[in-house]
Amino acid sequence: MNRLTVALILLAAMVAGLFFAPVFGVAALLAPLGVPLLLVFGVTELCSRRESLVPWRASLLLVVGLAGVVETVLYSTTAAGFPTGATFSALADGVTESWRLALQSTWPARPEPSTLLFVPLLVLLAGVIGVELLRLRRPILALLPSFTVVVVSQLFQALSGFPALFCGLGYAAVAGGVFALMPQSDAEGHRGKVPALALAVPALVLGVAGALVANLLVPAPGPAYSLKRDQVAELDARVGNPLDEVAYRLEHPGTPLFSFRGDTDTDRWPLVVLDDFDGVNWTPGSRYRRLGTELAPGPAVSVPAHRRSATVTTSGLTGPWLPSQTWPAAVGGIAPLVEESQGTLWLPRPGDGPQRYTLSWWSPEIHPADLLDAALDPAAPGGLAGIGDVPPEVGQLAREAVGGLRPSFRTALALERFLRERYRLATGTDLPSGHGWPQLRKFLFETKLGTSEQFASAYVALARTLAIPARLVVGFRTPDKPDAGGGYTVHNGDVVAWPEVAVSGVGWVALDPTGAARTGTGGATSLAAVTAQARTQLPPAAQIQERPLPGSDAGAGDGGTGDGGWTFPFGTVLIALAALLVAWLAGVPLAKGARAWWRRRQHGIGAVLGACREVKDRLREHRVPCTAGMTVRDLAAAAHGTGGQSTVDGLRLLASTVDVALWSGVGTGPHSGPQAWAAVREVRRGLARRGLRARLLAAVNPRTLLPARS
Repeated sequence: MNRLTVALILLAAMVAGLFFAPVFGVAALLAPLGVPLLLVFGVTELCSRRESLVPWRASLLLVVGLAGVVETVLYSTTAAGFPTGATFSALADGVTESWRLALQSTWPARPEPSTLLFVPLLVLLAGVIGVELLRLRRPILALLPSFTVVVVSQLFQALSGFPALFCGLGYAAVAGGVFALMPQSDAEGHRGKVPALALAVPALVLGVAGALVANLLVPAPGPAYSLKRDQVAELDARVGNPLDEVAYRLEHPGTPLFSFRGDTDTDRWPLVVLDDFDGVNWTPGSRYRRLGTELAPGPAVSVPAHRRSATVTTSGLTGPWLPSQTWPAAVGGIAPLVEESQGTLWLPRPGDGPQRYTLSWWSPEIHPADLLDAALDPAAPGGLAGIGDVPPEVGQLAREAVGGLRPSFRTALALERFLRERYRLATGTDLPSGHGWPQLRKFLFETKLGTSEQFASAYVALARTLAIPARLVVGFRTPDKPDAGGGYTVHNGDVVAWPEVAVSGVGWVALDPTGAARTGTGGATSLAAVTAQARTQLPPAAQIQERPLPGSDAGAGDGGTGDGGWTFPFGTVLIALAALLVAWLAGVPLAKGARAWWRRRQHGIGAVLGACREVKDRLREHRVPCTAGMTVRDLAAAAHGTGGQSTVDGLRLLASTVDVALWSGVGTGPHSGPQAWAAVREVRRGLARRGLRARLLAAVNPRTLLPARS
């Protein structure tokens, strides 16, 4: 057996394992993959020199490879390098649980044995099987195990861009070397080598296979299906709602809860985000994942974001939630779960004593004038969630509060000012409590007196009736003055609930309808300080006016019917029909892709209306009845049960984007088009769940190249 061929087969397995780099990072994979495969290569060489070992080669390779995995990944479970019962238990968990724990983590995941172990085990198995298949003198069979690892890695996280190109070419180069070096048997039994021209064959095969994986399993810009989608961490505790504790904490203000030292460029510490309201209770998020090595600011943040950090020590907090920030970057010292869309941290097993950890987070920075004129982000997760059965008079109050203005950040500030000026903050003892509609109705129309619990709940409910994306947060203020040692100690009396509004490019911006926010903390560039400056620039209520809608597109604001002003793409259709005569299976999808590209390249309102037409055509491909006069919300009703909840949610987000773009008073900004097309991608993801057969039939259906019938 050619030693170079063996080395290339093992190298192919290692390259395949490096396709897991988006999950764990390259550095975390090098030793766990390289050391076992080097040991396997050494044992293979030993067996080639001692014929008596050949019958036992497969077993020896597995044993030696597992020893390499143990020494590089599970050394902490050994006794001076020798396996123990804990080692074998960890290996068993690596087969059954580690892949699931990796899916439940944010990526890059922490390279802990319990999470990482399945990758070296999978690569070791692929390498050993590949070496054994070399006996058959068929290179494609010897490479099949490592290519299987490549496919599995793409189900976890699809590579894209230059990393995908680099890894794909690297694997193709190794595979080409195997084809060139491995002797073949011809029909007459003669042995030779594959001609140099045949090196193009594996590259072509791998390229086609990669294209199939990329377009069928993982179509751009994100995977149509991912094993990670429904894998979230299980919460093993039932806890109370922190919003219910606001009044009690205010009546017992002296109890210390936690302390922190470090960056003071923050005026508050969120504890939990509540984004769904059924009219009685506010519900926190539940899609928690194991926090990996680091989180990015999030797709909602496009402005510059600076990293801040602090060391936090909890003492009096009994619940599983930990003080955090809106966009956490990393946590050291503990291993919490994180709700990625909310930034909430959850400690699965709270200890009896204080918990000490280092938190770093991203702080968006924007100029006050830009914030004041920024558009809202209706696609923000949970921003337009439910608010139960709204009393009729509440909607009228909301419209009066903002003078009938369309949803915008100016409108959000106007609503905040309305509550500040018309309602009073309760202090002392016997404080009001409750946040259901009976309590909110009493607060809004009778007593007009409440704690931050009623102010924040009322603000979010009123904002959502005005199509302003908002959510409720419970947490703590940063104290005005530091301790003698320079740190800060947060007490019960610092508890506060506040609303946050989703702003395009900035993310969630905290507001203060109580008017009691402390101004002694937070830097001049903090988001709280910028919001305060934008608040001072808000004109008086009588001077706030609607911005004019785009004159040329004013007639298209029907929420998504959008056929006016659009010319039929005769050129695209004629080319598609001509191509259909010879290769309609390729021509029709190409025409549809060109049409989507053209629509996406439009500017302003054209991009939004193009997104409306695109989702209508996508639904028609899947036999959803559509007519030219249907709005986006009509499409959502028609598509219910066809593409799943994801399709319906995407259509609702698109409808909200159309409302904001056409009627917000701000007009179309640089984020209107991307928001609309993000909703299109969500609709496509939902339709993709119907299966490969339905997708192929939809892709080659030429009828949707024609406009919908009236």
